[in-house]
Amino acid sequence: MFRIGKILTALSLSLFLLVTACAAPSTAPPPSTEAPQTSTQQPTQVPTGEPLAGGQFNQFFPDASGDYKRIFAQEKTGFAQAKLKQDGKDVAVLSINDLANNPSAAKKFQDSTKTIAGYPGVERGKTQTAILVSDRFQVKVQSRDDSFTPSDREAWLDKFDLQGLSQLK
Repeated sequence: MFRIGKILTALSLSLFLLVTACAAPSTAPPPSTEAPQTSTQQPTQVPTGEPLAGGQFNQFFPDASGDYKRIFAQEKTGFAQAKLKQDGKDVAVLSINDLANNPSAAKKFQDSTKTIAGYPGVERGKTQTAILVSDRFQVKVQSRDDSFTPSDREAWLDKFDLQGLSQLK
């Protein structure tokens, strides 16, 4: 009887570790230490509904251009990601995240005084720039190389089909 208890305990622990290890990593940016800014923009709505399939977002990513190659890297419910390469080196990561998965992530856009391509934008740290489309979709560009500047990130955000993305429900 004691042996069965040990076996059940070991199996339960193994199952717990497997489930927690396979959980999707958070795509939320690290918390900011910046002071809140005041804004004249309308408050951001909390996203509602079921998250869309990640494959639905691929058509809204910018095409490769010039020396840059776009390579889709990850796709799951509510999220799609592509790497941006230049001369074989990863210089940035592009992503679209349906915030129906994480409505609290839209709060960081409420106090935004910056707009990019007509959408509220935020910068997180020295490597991330994001915008909120239709109060639901976070479109983000993250630098992976020092040569990829904040102005490069904004230019690539503007290359997304934001009008098409805003039509998704």
